[in-house]
Amino acid sequence: MTEPAWRKSTYSDASGGDCVEVAVAPGAVRVRDSKRETGPALALAPGAWDTFVSGLKRGSAGGPGRVAG
Repeated sequence: MTEPAWRKSTYSDASGGDCVEVAVAPGAVRVRDSKRETGPALALAPGAWDTFVSGLKRGSAGGPGRVAG
């Protein structure tokens, strides 16, 4: 099995701050901390990833001081 191609968030800056990376694999979207390339990665079903991203765009996916819903 080959390693998927990881993409870093476009909101990432060159200083290597808090970032996430995403990779599309067969049947899953993988998410990891860009500072821990060998660390754990989440594997989400494509539909769950779409729901999460849609929630972010609507501002309803939670965050500091927010409740998802």
